[in-house]
This record gives sequence, structure tokens and C-alpha cells, in this order.
Amino acid sequence: MTNPLLDTSSLPRFGDIKPEHVLPAIQQVIAGNRARLNDLLGSDNVPDIDAVVAPVEHMEHELSRIWSPVSHLQSVLGSKDWREAYKQALPLLTEYGTEISQNADLQRAYAEVSKNLPDDASEASRSAVDHALRDFHLAGVDLQAEAKERFKGIMQELVQTQATFEHNIQDASDAWTLNIVGDDNLRGLPEAVLARAAEDAKKASLSGWLLSLDHPTYDAVLKHADSRDLREAMYRGWVTRASDQGKDSKWDNSENIEKVLALRHEAANLIGFKSYAEYSLATKMADTPEQVLGFLRELSGHSRAAAEKELEELTEFAGMHLEAWDITYWLEKYKQDKYSVSNEELRAYFPATTVKDGLFALASQLYGVELQQDENVTTWHEDVRYYNVRQSGAVLGGFYTDLFARNGKRTGAWIDECVSRQQLNGHFAFPVGYLVCNFQRPDDRGLSLLTHDDVVTLFHEFGHMLHHLLTQVDFPSVSGINGVPWDAVELPSQFMENFAWNYDVLTRCSSHHQFNKPLPRDLFDKLINSRHAGAALAMLRQLELGLFDFRVHTEYNPDAPVPVLETLAEVRDEVALIRHPDINRLPHAFSHIFAGGYAAGYYSYKWAEVLAADAFSAFEDAGIFDEATARRFRREILEVGGSRDIMQAYIAFRGREPTIDALLRQTGIEV
Repeated sequence: MTNPLLDTSSLPRFGDIKPEHVLPAIQQVIAGNRARLNDLLGSDNVPDIDAVVAPVEHMEHELSRIWSPVSHLQSVLGSKDWREAYKQALPLLTEYGTEISQNADLQRAYAEVSKNLPDDASEASRSAVDHALRDFHLAGVDLQAEAKERFKGIMQELVQTQATFEHNIQDASDAWTLNIVGDDNLRGLPEAVLARAAEDAKKASLSGWLLSLDHPTYDAVLKHADSRDLREAMYRGWVTRASDQGKDSKWDNSENIEKVLALRHEAANLIGFKSYAEYSLATKMADTPEQVLGFLRELSGHSRAAAEKELEELTEFAGMHLEAWDITYWLEKYKQDKYSVSNEELRAYFPATTVKDGLFALASQLYGVELQQDENVTTWHEDVRYYNVRQSGAVLGGFYTDLFARNGKRTGAWIDECVSRQQLNGHFAFPVGYLVCNFQRPDDRGLSLLTHDDVVTLFHEFGHMLHHLLTQVDFPSVSGINGVPWDAVELPSQFMENFAWNYDVLTRCSSHHQFNKPLPRDLFDKLINSRHAGAALAMLRQLELGLFDFRVHTEYNPDAPVPVLETLAEVRDEVALIRHPDINRLPHAFSHIFAGGYAAGYYSYKWAEVLAADAFSAFEDAGIFDEATARRFRREILEVGGSRDIMQAYIAFRGREPTIDALLRQTGIEV
């Protein structure tokens, strides 16, 4: 086999695959799938799970396995060749995907399967069929020919525009640097950040220090830089990325934002929805836009008084009017003063390797799995590691970790599928995933120290990974994270965050990098006491993002489009307490909604927090390591993927529907 991308017999051959392999591989697989689908639909076989659904699932699974490393590499390598290969193949995949979902013959075959499902059909098979029928409708299978073609064209334009949006953010971030010559402006910054900045300046043949616009550096400056001017400069760089206020207009996402909103609205109208928000809710737990907006405003109402008190206390502590670039800095100082705890003091106890090992030990205790590094697996970068996941000696799956920031790598933290679980018609594949973060790069000793916020982030992403790995569903379309309503997909991840606030867990995840001592109890108590500091302000910040996202997708009017910055200003007037300068261009780098899967769904983070806090309260009641509770959570939530109605699954775990009380208690806001 000459094209290594086409080899799906094992893990991706990252040492062999190259950008030039992408287009031929995608073209070949799509052509083969089309031929097989024609044969399948031309067959005289009675449509059932084995004759129709399983073959289609397998075809899509194979295509996904080939596309997954391509999509992944263009995000983590910063290679123009990989990006170009990705952009060339994207239209082919979009066209094929829309073609499949608009195939009326295939839709009729699925409808026939649904009608003839036996009474003893599995929940997973029923869900796979029901989800497919729903998705046929949402892709325009019922439309007339002209409208179908227009819908297909919209999807093509949309994926290309979203990819350009994401690439503009990455390019704008990579191009921004700040050269500091005098060390007076760097007071307060952690030694690791200074060492990296000095190294980067040397590489660029500059004197002094060179600050980059990656998240670890940005976060460190906003939290720790005593120089208000430096904080403001970094803030302005961050909030003007890929905008008309940024370094170069060629990366301005203004037109991309308008185009994305217009295309989404038109697509939703074609299918019969008033807005993209309504279209989006067709696959979520929430029923109507009014329900979502009411939920967000209810949380805002509960949080506002507490947030006003927090801001008042913070302003009094700082002794000055606080701008947007001051809040994080003074909140850190406030925590140090009131609770005698600082991120830098905590960081000394959290070497990345120790945190990871402790997290894996927690997974072993909760779910009985073993995680072991496999050094024989080829990866895409020297920082990457691969782990097998076993239970009672049997392999359940595996995952890669790519934890540290570098130029060209997409910012943020995420997991993605490499391989979905499948066991159909003799085809078997266990789940494999990518876990990606952007933590501080290791120093020359190989040491990367995490803040407690970083620890929480790692726990969050690993919660997603467990959801992907522990599935027991054999249909790829509803296994793991697939088929789970978007406003519930964050439940396992945000649930896992709670363990990062437990003393017994953190003692396993900590070891002072000099003294090899775990996090002491008194420092943990200070951390817990500081947990609620700024929590209500943080709540309002997330509600601001959620309301902005939902309003721009609910209220969009093609005849009189309202500028997104105007909508953002209205949302901030309604819920935000912290004022941002006019140059702030939050939407232009808001990739979650303009390039990712959270469009008209960013509220999902808050709704999932409600589910997660309520779920964790069951562990608090029984004991957070209680085997029966963990077994029940695994069985009812982690294993079922999208094969079951998520509210029914939640009730099966918790014994009742969720309430917001646990979240309000957890954030220190009065119920």
C-alpha cells in the first residue's frame, strides 16, 4: 500500500504520512464509498441493520479514520503544507457528506429499517437509525432539487469560511510579538516565562525578552506583570487578534463573521427554521431559544449581586478604578492577601508529569482501568506520548497527549477522535483519541510546572477522553461523544474538574519540584478558601459569551443585519460588570462559535455545569471514591454515548432530574 493514509489496519502512521498523501487518499475513499453505496441501494436485500445501517456506518468510520489525522495535524503542526492539504480536501468531504445526507434513496432505506426494527432491537441500533433520519431532514433531504443544491453550496462555503476564520486567528497570534529590553517592565513575571522569552529573543537575534501571544504567556502577564502598561499591551494584542484593530488587516475576520452568520441563517431557513438557533436546538436537550435565554438570564439573576460585591471588594483592595487588563492581576493579588495563596506558589507543586500520573491513578481507582505508555507508537512531535487503556488485561482503547504550547499550534485545549469504537458485521475498532493542551513548555531540565487552573483544564479534557474511551456502543455514529446532545457533551468533562478540588486527589497529583513533597494541607485549605474568589464574576463572563452567541444566531436578519459588536455591547450592558475598551474585538477570535461546534450552543458549558455539579454531589454524598457510584456513573453516562436519551440516562444515574442548586453552592452563590 503506497499511500500510508489509506492504511487503517492500526494507528495512523505519523512517521510516513505527508501532505501530498491527503487529496489522493480522500478522493479514493470517497469514490469507493460512492460505488459501495450504489451497490447497497441497488441490492434486493430487505433493508435492515446488517444490510443497510452497518455498511453505511463502516464506510463513514473508514473515511473518518483517514480524515482524522489530517484535521489533527493541520491544528498542531503549524505547517502551511498541511494547512493547504486540509483546505484542498475540505470541499470534497463537505460535498460528499451533504450528498450522503441528502440521498433520498438512502433516507427511504433507513425509514424502512426503522419501520421493521424488531421489538428486541438494541437501544444503540434504534438510536443510530433515529439520529440518521433526523440528520437526513436537517441536511435538506426533503427539499426540492434547486434548494438541495443551494444547501449543498452553503455547506461548502461555510466550512471554507470557518477554516479561514480559524487560520486567521492562528496567523495573527503567531505574528504578534513584543520585544522588551529593560527588565523593569517584567517585574512579577514567573521565572519560567522570563526564561522562555529570553530564549525566544535570542532565537530572533534580539536583545532582552520576546513575549509571544500564546495563552500561557498571555495568562502569565495578565496575572502577574506588575507593569500596568505591559498588561494593557498584552491585553490589546489578545483582544484585537484577527480583527480590524489587529496587526495586519489581511487576517481581519470581520467579513468571515458576517458570512458565517448569513450562511447559517440561510441554511436554517431552507430547512424550515426561523433562525439558526432553532436549527441548532434540533439536536440539543433544550427545546426553544426562549428556554435557553431564560436559563442564562436566571443564572445571571442569581449571580449579579454576588458579582457586584466581588467587584466592589476588588476595587477597594486595588485602590483604583479597574480596567479589563487589571482584573486578573488584582484578583491574584487579592487571593494572595486574603487567602495567602498564589498561582506561582501552587505551581511549584504541580509538575506536568506528576499531575498526569495522579490523574491516571484517579481514573484507575474510579473505573478500574490501567493506563500505560507505549513508547513504540509513532507520533507527530517529540512532546507527544501515547497510552494504552486496559481493563483486566484487555485493551479498551488508547490516546495521545500533546500538552505543551509551541508556535503554529492552535491555542486552547481540546480532545478529538482519532478512531471511534466500532463492532459491526465483523469489523472491530477500539476508540483512540487526541488530548491536546497548551501548557508552559518544559525548561532545559524537561520541567513544566502547571498552575492549578492548568490542572483543572487537564482534568476537564481527560473527562472528555474517558467519555470517548469507555463507550460500550458499537455503532460509531452514537458511540462515545458521537450523538450526544451538544448541551450535554460537557457533562463528563466538567464533572471531572471537581476532582481537581479534592485534597486526596491533589496529593497524588502534586510533588514539589525541588523538595518532592505533596501539596501540604494548609496550602490546599487556602486554595479551597480562595475557590470562590471571583467566581460570580467568572459566571457573568460565561453568561456574557453564551448570551452573545445565542442572540447573534437567534436575531440575525439578512435584510437588516445588526453588527455583532453592537449585539455584544447590548449583552455587556445587560450582564457584564467589567467594562471593555472600544478596541475589544472578542467575536473575531471566538472560534468556538465562528469556527467550531458551539454555534448557538455556547450556553452548553453552563447547562453542563449544572449537570456536572449535580452529578458530583452524588459522589460527595456517597464518598468521592465510592465504587458503586462510580460504577453507576460509568454505566449510565460514560458508556452509553448517544445511544440513549441523555435526560433518561441522567435520571438513571441520579434518581431525579438535575437542579441548579449544586452549581450555585459550588460557586459560592446563595441559592
